[in-house]
Amino acid sequence: MDFIVNRFVDEDADISDVNVRERYARLAGFIGIAVNLMLFAAKLTIGMVSGAIAIVADALNNMSDAGTSIVTLWGFRIAARPADDEHPFGHGRAEYLTGLLIAIVIMLVGIELMRNSINKILMPEPMTFSYVTVAVLALSIMAKIFLALFYRSIGRRIDSAAINAASLDSLTDCIATAAVIVSIIVYAATGINIDGHAGVVVSLFILYSGWDAAKSTIQPLLGEAPDPDLVVNIRTMVLDTKPIIGVHDLIVHNYGPGRTFCSFHAELPTDMGLKEAHNIIDDLEHRIEQRFRIEVTAHLDPIDIDDPEINRLRVIVDNILQATHPGLSLHDFHLAPNSENGKDIIFDIIVPQNCKLEDKKIHDIVEHHITQSHPSYRAVIRFDHLYC
Repeated sequence: MDFIVNRFVDEDADISDVNVRERYARLAGFIGIAVNLMLFAAKLTIGMVSGAIAIVADALNNMSDAGTSIVTLWGFRIAARPADDEHPFGHGRAEYLTGLLIAIVIMLVGIELMRNSINKILMPEPMTFSYVTVAVLALSIMAKIFLALFYRSIGRRIDSAAINAASLDSLTDCIATAAVIVSIIVYAATGINIDGHAGVVVSLFILYSGWDAAKSTIQPLLGEAPDPDLVVNIRTMVLDTKPIIGVHDLIVHNYGPGRTFCSFHAELPTDMGLKEAHNIIDDLEHRIEQRFRIEVTAHLDPIDIDDPEINRLRVIVDNILQATHPGLSLHDFHLAPNSENGKDIIFDIIVPQNCKLEDKKIHDIVEHHITQSHPSYRAVIRFDHLYC
């Protein structure tokens, strides 16, 4: 299907550009509307002439599928809108909402098919074999297979949950229609009515497929973890930038395809000039933005790496953290005089998601060990939690 798509949209176009994504969505939507309206007209005409209720019902289903394509167009058009006062990060998540709506439609179709299938099992009705009916349904399957493959080609190209859900919707239509054809042929050949039982099996598949499609759109709406490869690559770029010696508080926010925002703290030696440090961070932000097509904000943290006392205490505190929980780590470690003629040990503790200890419990343990071994020092602790 790629050769068809390439005739309308440049294969090398930047898919992170919301306008490019909308062009792909328009192509998918218009093709979907055209195919479903043609199927609707053909089935309705044949159904009315032949009196086949099954074909008329399938025609109405195609009309609803055309409506789904209109929803897809609407969702992508909203997603392409620029940021405004009420939505400063843009409207990109509308694409996820579109995919969720299509997934709900798929599950509603599954529920309705399940209801009808159970009724047919409890109260079976005679089936009528018609070559016209089978031929029309077979042509419908071929058209829907074309749509499913066409949607899948676009969905994979732009990594769109909404278009992938539309592809799945067309595929479930193929399976449901194929089940009807098989039931008609089996009944004509053997007199055995498996229509209801086949419908139950197909409805279960449709319900599972709809739920699977819904999950792929619900996760980013709820705020799923970022792509691990993206996180690793950003960390690597930061740490490969000299003279940066550490990075922490890395956070990645997804506000829709092509709208990803990233922030982190980069550690630099305290003896660097402010202007030089700023130039390094500024250049790093630009390079990350260019490579990953994301918005970046970096914060500069000065770190004293040549003070023997700080280095000694850092090792001691790090050992305390490892004894408390092996996943704990620290950053922003420095000393400051306090009003009690002693010193404050100031640092942040990073708590991983798998740590079940509460922040207060960790604070009490660490503070107890520091006070016990160094009575003149006081621990000033802040807590961070990993988001990447």
